[in-house]
Amino acid sequence: MSNADLVPLVQALAGARVLCVGDVMLDHYIHGRVERISPEAPVPILNIDGEEQRLGGAGNVLRNLHALGAETCFISVTGSDAAARDVSRLVAELGTAEAHLLAERGRTTTVKTRYIAETQQLLRIDRERVMPLPAKLRADLLDQVRASLKEYRVVILSDYAKGVLMNGVAGDIIAAAREAGATVIVDPKSNVYADYRGATIVKPNRRELAAASGRALDGEGAIVAAARALMGASNIGAMLVTCGKDGMLLIDGERSVHSLDAEAREVYDVSGAGDTVVAVFAAAIAAGASLLQAAQLANTAAGIVVGKVGTAIVHANELAQALVDRDALDHGKVLPLALALDHVARWRRNGLKVGFTNGCFDLLHPGHVALLAQAREACDRLVVGLNSDASVKRLKGPGRPVQTEEARAMVLASLATVDAVVVFDDDTPVKLIEAIRPDLLVKGADYHHDQVVGGDYVESYGGRVLLAALVPGHSSSATIARIAS
Repeated sequence: MSNADLVPLVQALAGARVLCVGDVMLDHYIHGRVERISPEAPVPILNIDGEEQRLGGAGNVLRNLHALGAETCFISVTGSDAAARDVSRLVAELGTAEAHLLAERGRTTTVKTRYIAETQQLLRIDRERVMPLPAKLRADLLDQVRASLKEYRVVILSDYAKGVLMNGVAGDIIAAAREAGATVIVDPKSNVYADYRGATIVKPNRRELAAASGRALDGEGAIVAAARALMGASNIGAMLVTCGKDGMLLIDGERSVHSLDAEAREVYDVSGAGDTVVAVFAAAIAAGASLLQAAQLANTAAGIVVGKVGTAIVHANELAQALVDRDALDHGKVLPLALALDHVARWRRNGLKVGFTNGCFDLLHPGHVALLAQAREACDRLVVGLNSDASVKRLKGPGRPVQTEEARAMVLASLATVDAVVVFDDDTPVKLIEAIRPDLLVKGADYHHDQVVGGDYVESYGGRVLLAALVPGHSSSATIARIAS
């Protein structure tokens, strides 16, 4: 089966129902630039540009499931501290997940703080206290899992060895899931695979498999032998072994082995890639995929996510785009806002200047082409905000647009000067500009500087407004009027 044949499966992910249980964490990122070494000690000085928080650990699995459109139930344990409140807020912001966060006094919610200079991680600081669940909390968690198994037939155990799945909790969940007829997919941290006895699929990376098997895994044969030994000893149905630049191995049954080559074109950060793999794999199984189809989809997702910085996610339409041939026409540039912001963040972390312009672009003419060329020449990546059909109708009248937003977006996306197209429904792009925070805002020279929507906002944080020179004699409205007459 070719990658393109998997596109209908991506569309089916929106109907997948997945239960995720495991160790949630808070990932804290501090971004900045290093321009000199400290005179006090031979260490770099990080000038901070910004900070952000993301869900980590099992929470990053939840983020990926949400980005795929899957219906998700999330069960985890936090402390009763400030980090726990941040975790609860971030889970609530996802909006659609059914979440059960059980709080325990005296427990420390795990926080991983990473200091990053552009794309280079300088330092990671962990704040945590690993401890198993007390009896009452363990019983409450298992009761919630059993209740949720009535609605969810695929279960992810995201084990980060922070305590939620320790001391037999994983085994109890697997037993309950098997009794309910559910599929259990384990992302393991324990080296004792008896902890995962009876799991349907276990997804270790090569290093984790080597530690669990006590073997040196210097080739595909050694990996398969180690996997089968552990599968046989612990009644595990299959293994998906991730091997970094060497791709993945799916070991299913006694004879079936499928080798999948790595698909990454550029690698910036592998942190959280395993979360993406297990989320895509599980959602695909829940959507009716075979093990091989699910592994192929997860492999493609891994190739996308390692090109991003930090514990990143893969969106469903991003995954679909990666599966098809983009050479004919670059539909991959037409993005929803959430995915566009993901791209913008990655471009910025790679040190690229982001530009923005907007318009109706009802009939693309030489004036448009010249404006876009001037805009792209002044930045490294150009985002175009495109008025939706409803927006154009309000601005231009009931006879407009003459081309649908899909057609207008497709034409813009075919231009080499355009890196992303985002359709917006408002009369002005001000909300889009505030979300993207472009380094450069471009409009035609028929505007005065103080007439540029969003110009004051962009300049308030050090951005620049560019008024592009016009090509005289070209206007969509005038052209449409001539055609009509």
